[in-house]
Amino acid sequence: MPSERAKAVLDRLGVAAADDGGGEPLESVDPSSGRIQGRIHALTRAQYDARVAAALRRFEEWRMRPAPKRGEVIRRLGDLLRAHKEPLGELVSLETGKIRAEGAGEVQEMIDICDFAVGLSRQLHGLTIASERPRHRLTEQWHPLGAVGIVTAFNFPVAVWAWNAALGAVCGDVCLWKPSPLTPLCSAAVQALCGKVAAEHGADGIFTLVPGGAEAGGWLCDDSRVPLISFTGSVAAGRTVAARVAARLGRTILELGGNNGVIVLDDADIDLAVRAITFAPSAPRASGARRRAGCSCSAGWLDP
Repeated sequence: MPSERAKAVLDRLGVAAADDGGGEPLESVDPSSGRIQGRIHALTRAQYDARVAAALRRFEEWRMRPAPKRGEVIRRLGDLLRAHKEPLGELVSLETGKIRAEGAGEVQEMIDICDFAVGLSRQLHGLTIASERPRHRLTEQWHPLGAVGIVTAFNFPVAVWAWNAALGAVCGDVCLWKPSPLTPLCSAAVQALCGKVAAEHGADGIFTLVPGGAEAGGWLCDDSRVPLISFTGSVAAGRTVAARVAARLGRTILELGGNNGVIVLDDADIDLAVRAITFAPSAPRASGARRRAGCSCSAGWLDP
């Protein structure tokens, strides 16, 4: 059972942390006290296989749904996130130890990328190219990849998922999310919101949660049914992910390590430097790679 505070936040979200996994418990530990504030269970291998199979069945219909219609599903998800921004941000704060403003800011990033993805759903362009043959033209058309895996880290437990899932979904892919085992309540809460959207739009299986530890991540890496793995985490773990996925000729999007090493010189304005260093994110999300990559990132979810 969640702690009273965590349960109160989940109640305000209007969701219950669904827990139908048959594997090991994934415990949410309050960083400020070390106390367990909730748990869900990892999937067994059989449950994992069943969820991948269900997602692939949905993919056959989802890929044929017009992209603007897929965008409407993401629009609705963004609306739900707006309505639940405050309690979901508080839950992020509870599990990661961030200040509440940072938790809310992370949810705002989810909302922003949903807005971006809705626009993208009407801009999945292909080139029309001149041909040397009379009465012919060459047309470039992009196709969704299929079921794609999203592996997220502890420090940004919900925003990183949204960056990937919103773009993947409008491109016609179905998304398998392996969250950090350290933030099970955040992932369960977001998945519950996704379930509401899916029920409204006949889209069950578009967003699928596959909770677990390193073992579940390994299943995704080795699963030939999952052509793309987007991984956020350490450089060491990223090397392993890259090698395992490449061994089956799969694709990866890797966001690894940190980028905010700072040197403060003797003549610096110390007050200004302290504010800048305190505010600067430690994750690569601020490096520009994803910030400028709405199109290049979305291309990762498509095949020519």
